[in-house]
Amino acid sequence: MAMQAREIEELIKAALPDAKIEIRDLAGDGDHYSAIVVSESFRGKTRVQQHQLVYNALKGNMGGVLHALALQTSAPD
Repeated sequence: MAMQAREIEELIKAALPDAKIEIRDLAGDGDHYSAIVVSESFRGKTRVQQHQLVYNALKGNMGGVLHALALQTSAPD
């Protein structure tokens, strides 16, 4: 069962309420997405730490219901 973009956004927003999120379905199959996530929570963190925050927000769905997520993360300017 594929995951909807709305579900991904809701999970990320629950963990990072200030996040600005843009999600695109890359293949039209509900399994391959890209996400741009901008959050103050990322300030001072490495790229790996930023991505870990997003993956943790997805509550174990990564690699299961959600097959692939290309991430771009940053703190606001």
